[in-house]
Amino acid sequence: MESATATDVRRLAGLDPDGRNETALERCDRNLVELLQEVRVVQTGVQVLFAFLLTAPLAARFPDLTSFQRHVYFVTLLAAGASAVLLIAPTAYHRILFRCGDKEYLVQVANRFTLAGLACVALSMVGALLLVTDLMFSGAVVAVTIAVAALGFVCCWCVLPVLRRLRLTAQTSPARRR
Repeated sequence: MESATATDVRRLAGLDPDGRNETALERCDRNLVELLQEVRVVQTGVQVLFAFLLTAPLAARFPDLTSFQRHVYFVTLLAAGASAVLLIAPTAYHRILFRCGDKEYLVQVANRFTLAGLACVALSMVGALLLVTDLMFSGAVVAVTIAVAALGFVCCWCVLPVLRRLRLTAQTSPARRR
């Protein structure tokens, strides 16, 4: 454990005394790099799903879709398109704000875009499952499949991480909440 004097010196030097040996700007740089890497992982899947949805009307069975299936398809297509827009936005923001010295804002906005994009990804994936399941089955199978998929997304992508964050926040000091 460092002495109070060493901690004060590190704080005056602009370093985070309770975490990594990095300045606020270095932390922003690291946070942005991590965020953009996470977005790269998701973007490929979104682009494949969006491409599939764009080609679906060319399929032989598409004219036979019910009104419900057409509406599900359209909402799913819009959600996939929105997720692509939202997940690509951090890259566009970064390019436009490059070297403007506004990296902390960029990280905050990119984080919001990414979270909104992930919500749209989940919606589009549930929609695609609903469309395919409704084409193949009816009734309870469709309802159970969609309920399990939606619950899986909500639990894995939202509830579990939020619960963990709340536990960590309750355990840590205010200085470490970054």
